[in-house]
Amino acid sequence: MADDLSGMRQVRGLVKWFDPAKGYGFVVSDDGGPDILLHVNVLRNFGQSSVADGAEIVIMSHSTDRGVQAVEVISIVAPEREDTPVLADFAELDFDELRSEPLEAARVKWFDKGKGFGFANVFGSNDDVFLHVEVLRQSGLADLQPGEALAMRVIDGNRGRMAVEVMAWESAVPTVA
Repeated sequence: MADDLSGMRQVRGLVKWFDPAKGYGFVVSDDGGPDILLHVNVLRNFGQSSVADGAEIVIMSHSTDRGVQAVEVISIVAPEREDTPVLADFAELDFDELRSEPLEAARVKWFDKGKGFGFANVFGSNDDVFLHVEVLRQSGLADLQPGEALAMRVIDGNRGRMAVEVMAWESAVPTVA
């Protein structure tokens, strides 16, 4: 028997945890109640393959025989940035000023969460852009898949081009024009 979707409701909460390898995680509602299952396919429909723990999220959910599940992601806001830079290369950066820099369209070359880094290529360029796992976390992501489309703010760091902000391409499209 199919689940009845007429009982959907909008929920605001925090990502309790999300494991891209398992393909799911849980959201804790601001209003309390049981944890809400967040499946990777629901995230992919939003344009992301992962989400950082502690990110603020707004979802549409419904109750099933197996519990409450997210059926649509409305918005995701990354966890607050730390007061201290995540990398020494960022020590002198003014993040408010950086947000005025253009977003660059890119595609993930590879990313290894275990190693804590990977690389992407900006469209139209052969140069690699370094991606650090902490930049992902502070951008609201937890992991990336090869070929995934991104929008990034990039600086020329001490060791080459580095992403300082990363977002899923689909969530950046209104900003990039």
